[in-house]
Amino acid sequence: MYELTILTGFSAAHNLREYDGACERLHGHNWRVEVCVKGPELNELDMLVDFSVLKAEASKVMEYLDHVHLNKIEPFDTINPSAENIARFIYGKLSKTLNCEAFSVSLVKVWESEGAAASYYE
Repeated sequence: MYELTILTGFSAAHNLREYDGACERLHGHNWRVEVCVKGPELNELDMLVDFSVLKAEASKVMEYLDHVHLNKIEPFDTINPSAENIARFIYGKLSKTLNCEAFSVSLVKVWESEGAAASYYE
């Protein structure tokens, strides 16, 4: 099995509804995002997939999240924009556009700070 990882990110504000602490107030992060895909075989170029394909698709999702108040965009207008939910959202979006017979999204990890990250995988 082969696995590729790209790093990307976005900057956005959020607040955690009904959280008992400072994170209930509006604040922002420079979110770092790791996207991993996996597959069993290499293509005719001896690659799982070109990194540029992964970066292009991830960039579309990052554009949606970048420089917004996350609580005001779907789906975070109804669910808390926690690192866990952001990771699941990105995983879902990228799975719809990237998954194919040759490879699939295996994990999305979202870092809200240098020392704190949440991952989502199925």
